[in-house]
Amino acid sequence: MVSAEVRSALQSIEAASVSDKPTQYNSLLQGITSKSPADNLAADLIAYATTLLDDNLGVVVLRPLVSNLVEHYSKVEDLDTKVEVGDRLIQLLAPKGAQYEEQDTKIKETLADAYEQQEEFVKSAQTLSKISLESTQKSLSDDDKAKIWIRIVRCYIEEDDTTAAFGALNKVKSVIHNVTDKSTKLMFQLSQARIYDAQRSFLDAAQAYYTMSLESIVDEEERLQALSAAIVCAVLAPAGPQRGKMLARLYKDERAGQVEDFPILEKIFFDRILKPEEIKAFADKLQPHHLAKTSDGSTVLDKAILEHNLLGASKLYNNIGFDQLGELLNTSAERAEDYASKMFEQGRLAGYIDQIDRLIFFEGEGSGERKTGHAERISGRELRKWDANVQGLAEEVEKVTTMIQHEHPDFYASRMMVH
Repeated sequence: MVSAEVRSALQSIEAASVSDKPTQYNSLLQGITSKSPADNLAADLIAYATTLLDDNLGVVVLRPLVSNLVEHYSKVEDLDTKVEVGDRLIQLLAPKGAQYEEQDTKIKETLADAYEQQEEFVKSAQTLSKISLESTQKSLSDDDKAKIWIRIVRCYIEEDDTTAAFGALNKVKSVIHNVTDKSTKLMFQLSQARIYDAQRSFLDAAQAYYTMSLESIVDEEERLQALSAAIVCAVLAPAGPQRGKMLARLYKDERAGQVEDFPILEKIFFDRILKPEEIKAFADKLQPHHLAKTSDGSTVLDKAILEHNLLGASKLYNNIGFDQLGELLNTSAERAEDYASKMFEQGRLAGYIDQIDRLIFFEGEGSGERKTGHAERISGRELRKWDANVQGLAEEVEKVTTMIQHEHPDFYASRMMVH
């Protein structure tokens, strides 16, 4: 509720002459921010702003008064008051148009800060998104635009809204090549990595985190954290040639030995089968989205480890039965067959499946290229065998013909004359 003192002062100002109003408004604002009780501060400031903006003062007189109001508003310490007043100030300035864009922008940035401190990240992002970046009063640089969009991205990431975050990130991409501020560029890279990570695009995330870890202007401890995040994402990425290249890059980095997850990186790099206790220790350090359920009911980690162990099994066996593979992978025979089939089809592992004899045959590393189907894989394999057999037969016939020519030249010559 507006205090009686402020209400009376505002009525007095309204009756004053235009020349006296600026001084009286500024004096009253100073009194409100320094003397109003905490439970009255929001109501007093809103009453002051309403009267000020309803006053028939010209732009030249009003703009400095509004700027002074915004300056005092930004220094309010109570977050609830700052949010309540900020929301109302934005509403009051909206009809005023572009003449107060600078003041409007500062209010929205201050209000967004308050929302972030209250951990209302979506509201902060929504407030920032309402800032006019195509100002008619002041030309904003690409650096200024990028900083605001990056803040929006980070707010949505905090709420795990990767779809909205990705939309804001795409806006940054349109100007990032013109951005000169290195910290903004780094925040862009980190935001991109976190979005890839949250969307389970783990190979892209690993590459983005690793790039961050190489930035010399980043603190050494933060670079190691980025390297650790890159290792985690590489472990969770789908097993195959592309992940193998990323793992090699990470394993050969001389800093990798300083990271807590180096032992599991080493085992996976060398295609060693992981034990349940090693998997559990690794899982205890992961973030919730790394342990999210996939379409088949398993977690992201379960899927990654099963695929890795399947790749490890392919290094140990030329062929293996469904039941034996399921036992080795600590899963059912049907699930082991299903995962092997998908990896073969996607080109992440080379081989084929004999469903009649319930055997899986491994033929080395995958090409990384997606195959069109099981039937084509089998027919292609059989055709290659046929070609090899025909070539072998032709070579044997040629050898026999040569021997006859040497041992029985007369007979050979007579046969050739006949033909």
